[in-house]
Amino acid sequence: MNGFAAVITGYLLGSIPTAYLVARFRTGKDIRQIGGGNVGALNTFREISPAAGVLVMLIDMAKGALAIVLAYRVFDLSPVAVMLTGLACVIGHNWMVWLKFSGGKGMGAALGALAVLFPLYHYPWPGLIFAALIILPLIITRNVALSMGTGLFLLPVLAWFSTRDLVTAGLAVALLVIIGLKFLPTALEALKTSKSGKDFIFDHCKRPKNG
Repeated sequence: MNGFAAVITGYLLGSIPTAYLVARFRTGKDIRQIGGGNVGALNTFREISPAAGVLVMLIDMAKGALAIVLAYRVFDLSPVAVMLTGLACVIGHNWMVWLKFSGGKGMGAALGALAVLFPLYHYPWPGLIFAALIILPLIITRNVALSMGTGLFLLPVLAWFSTRDLVTAGLAVALLVIIGLKFLPTALEALKTSKSGKDFIFDHCKRPKNG
């Protein structure tokens, strides 16, 4: 019963539509109707303001982190159940019940959950390696989506070599698939409209017209 309650709690936390609320407060606009339509930090950064985008990212990460902390501290669950709660938070972010199951791409919630999971179960070095897998490509390409995608793509390998546990590695694959499903249409559209492979890889985030 605790496991079920934790998963539902994780899903509802993930469903908090941060980008939608910030965009409504700042501009009165529906974030789903502007830019790429994504209910997430990057669309907020590009279409509202950099400060609003950073705020959304921090709150979305907090959602994932809180889901893990509640599952571990309050519901007192096993590691697998704690990870499932984090996964439920990402699902909630991607398919928000309050927005008729539209949502973001899940990276903020996933990063927040992973930021707590790695040290919580005493895997600081894999956590640092995962961070490097995101930060280094980001420095080179300035492409947020590609950099985060690189880290996620290699996460199952990192999880396996760190834990030698098939369930943990399998949950990392599930996370990759859940986020990949939301990223794929955007990636295909970007690849279609790019003039070259270089344009697709190297991305300079545009500041919004309204500052």
